[in-house]
Amino acid sequence: MAQSMKVRVLVVDDSGFFQRRVSEIINKAPRLEVIATARNGQEGVEKALALKPDVITMDLSLIPI
Repeated sequence: MAQSMKVRVLVVDDSGFFQRRVSEIINKAPRLEVIATARNGQEGVEKALALKPDVITMDLSLIPI
């Protein structure tokens, strides 16, 4: 990975507070960038397919089965 490339992160959580807090923490890291957030598993899957993030953070209870 080139030095200038950032790891693109999708944050999925049903809590707006945790979405914001996790995003703040991730965005403080110079090599990481939150590209989107989602409020539930279905929205997370849709955004993951559309945006192709490098990493997804997700509350396990939101994984669509």
